[in-house]
Amino acid sequence: MSITPTPENLAAGHERAIARAISWVENQHPGSVELLEQLHGTTPIIGITGPPGAGKSSLVNALALHWSAQNLKTAIVAVDPSSPFNLGSLLGDRLRMPGLFLDPKVYIRSVSARGSLGGLCTSIIEICDVLKHAQFDHIIVETVGVGQSEIEIAGIADTTIVVSVPESGDEVQTLKSGIMEIADIFVVNKSDRDGADAFANHLKKLAHYRMGDGTWESPVVKTIAMDGTGIQALSEAIHTHQTKGISNERKIQLLSDKAYRLIQRNRMRNISLASLRHEIEVSQKQGPFNLYRFVKNFE
Repeated sequence: MSITPTPENLAAGHERAIARAISWVENQHPGSVELLEQLHGTTPIIGITGPPGAGKSSLVNALALHWSAQNLKTAIVAVDPSSPFNLGSLLGDRLRMPGLFLDPKVYIRSVSARGSLGGLCTSIIEICDVLKHAQFDHIIVETVGVGQSEIEIAGIADTTIVVSVPESGDEVQTLKSGIMEIADIFVVNKSDRDGADAFANHLKKLAHYRMGDGTWESPVVKTIAMDGTGIQALSEAIHTHQTKGISNERKIQLLSDKAYRLIQRNRMRNISLASLRHEIEVSQKQGPFNLYRFVKNFE
């Protein structure tokens, strides 16, 4: 039986309503804009990014279980690579986070990147707004993990965590990598491997070097996500960063870009490509055709 999402059933944490609302905003359902206009929420967003193989999903799994044991609710948006054929998600949340599947205090949604080069999906802001209204204690967005292009996560997240492993420790490459510039917290996962201490020390030097105005020096947390080592320390680092109230200037740019696209979409709502093709065909038969005068008729 289908359910219509409303601000009331979303705020009550109704999972089917949350799922339907996210589907609405992903597919630009006619009722999605009206719904979004009624939503509000202040839950901070935690972005987790890093290269493939760093153990991002294992880290998310461990964090959510840690918070669940404290009776805290967590929403996880796992942004997966998309199929080149149907733009659907290639990976599944149930495969990557089996420990959370039956936990009533954890909500997981896999979404497709749908070709986005920023490591996120095009409706990520709307999805996060739905989850904020649903009053979760934490919202985690885990990105595709495709490399430097996914720095877009720094615009959506209030706290951005960059996950790496000891084998990532090429100093020159680290300094050049744009993804390292967005970290509010560095995590060295799989820290039982050789070279973990040396790599963590290098990241600490990097964090101190790029401290800037002195408001926040990104801590370096060593974890072993598979057995929970360091998860408490990571949770405390997240809490400390969020209580600092550090403004995210990147978010203004992201929201500006999103507002621009929404305004553009709204203005184009009543214009179809088929009707444009027909009108251009008619105009060309009537005499010399000027594209720019033609377009001006729609302003």
